[in-house]
Amino acid sequence: MSTNQQIRSEITNQIISSLESGYLPPWRKPWSSDRNAGMPKNVVSGDLYSGVNILLLQIASERHGFQSRHWGTFKQWQELGGKVMRRPSHVSQGKWGTKIVFCKPVKKQKDHDEEETYFLLRTYTVFCVDQVEGEHLDYLRVGHGTDTHNEDSNIYEDADFLIAATEADIRHGGNQAFYDLAEDYIQVPNRDQFSGSGYYETLFHEFVHWSEKRLNWDRNNNGYALGELIAEIGACYLCSELGIPTNDENHHAYLDGWLRNMKQDSSFIFKASSQASKAADYIMSFSREPAEVSC
Repeated sequence: MSTNQQIRSEITNQIISSLESGYLPPWRKPWSSDRNAGMPKNVVSGDLYSGVNILLLQIASERHGFQSRHWGTFKQWQELGGKVMRRPSHVSQGKWGTKIVFCKPVKKQKDHDEEETYFLLRTYTVFCVDQVEGEHLDYLRVGHGTDTHNEDSNIYEDADFLIAATEADIRHGGNQAFYDLAEDYIQVPNRDQFSGSGYYETLFHEFVHWSEKRLNWDRNNNGYALGELIAEIGACYLCSELGIPTNDENHHAYLDGWLRNMKQDSSFIFKASSQASKAADYIMSFSREPAEVSC
């Protein structure tokens, strides 16, 4: 069985390879408004994948040309009446399925009846619906969904509703975008100074910074580079979930620093992607209906 360190190193190397290949970073995806595109989710539970798993599934989609957001294990597809396709000859053995990772809490008894909890990484292999045969599963494929946004408009109602729901102090004007921690406000240029979806990308980047004091981020010793990567990934997660396409701008200035940190510390991308997921979930919670709690 692979150790936690081996799993982290293998995953980090995949992401480094993707970044060095010259493609968009795996968290930056120009999602369409098709309801079957966007943030990857499990086909059975309906839960969104989180943390580093989002990046791993996006890398696999880029590599193989997958479009759908729906993933499941071999057994899950089998139980749904689907059949995972044979590995194509051009795909290396062991590379057709996509390995994702979950943390399993394990408790260990210590002296004086104390318990210590540590986390064990476990890997699972999943497949996109684009790898699965079965016409009854077509409703999960891109092209069988319904557009929810007007592609001719740069205004996204769901995003505007979310922004208003946070009741954050957002100030418009000038030529800078930043979050002022001391005064707790977000500053961005006026909307008409942006092209395309740049307004939302920029605003959500600062919103992730806005979540820092509310979620008590832990940047450890990675400081500014980690904070910017969290904000970069978190903003892309928010845009993806809201159906807002992202582009290849705004990350080049930091790319070398992120690669350097990943090569030096295999846990760096895990910290960033995990915190980005938490920040995006926290911000999205302002516009989500509260879940029912069973007694």
